[in-house]
Amino acid sequence: MEEAGGGGAAAGGGGGGGGIIALHDFSGRLGEQRVHFHAMRLRDSLFLWVGAAPALASLAVAMCSPRDSVPVAASLLGDPSDTASACLARRLASKTKKQIFVSYNLQNTDSNFTLLIENRIKEEMMAFPDKF
Repeated sequence: MEEAGGGGAAAGGGGGGGGIIALHDFSGRLGEQRVHFHAMRLRDSLFLWVGAAPALASLAVAMCSPRDSVPVAASLLGDPSDTASACLARRLASKTKKQIFVSYNLQNTDSNFTLLIENRIKEEMMAFPDKF
């Protein structure tokens, strides 16, 4: 039903072993659609791409703020009225306490479907915590 891919690690700049970039690819069939995920763990942040075909139509960032209990989010690329990337980034930032970049590239932005997406990501985070 669901597949997980290895990915790997690449040495980054900087010192002290904190410069490792971990890559992790996985996919799953959610409803009638095959969805692919690409996660890139950086030193203090996570980049997550979600889509069915190679595209980078949107990009948002979210991070926790000491002044607010809800993470702050901003759209960096794409239509700012499409909030799917920012909403997913905000929820993942709240869960991980990291700066999260999300590129959500699916036509289906129905709240039930995005909940399936988020749950699939959380499953993978539990199974491979070192990749996130």
